[in-house]
Amino acid sequence: MQTKLTLRLDEELIRKVKRYARTRGKSVSQLVADHFRALTGTEEARLDEEELPPVTRALLGAFVGEGEAPDDPEEVYRKYLEAKHR
Repeated sequence: MQTKLTLRLDEELIRKVKRYARTRGKSVSQLVADHFRALTGTEEARLDEEELPPVTRALLGAFVGEGEAPDDPEEVYRKYLEAKHR
């Protein structure tokens, strides 16, 4: 079931997002839905690496080992700091 969501955003941001959506052949609603799926980890949110900007694509997998998902980001960061300061 789909329902309506109202967002209040800066006019300039809205213009930029509409321009971005148009260049991708998507609606703003599709972009927001894709982003929310990615945030919530739903399976439909699989990123197409080819659509990512080069800088973002280069960072994929940099935070944790390839294919790993951190269970607790604070624990991952704590371990990083421990290793860094040994």
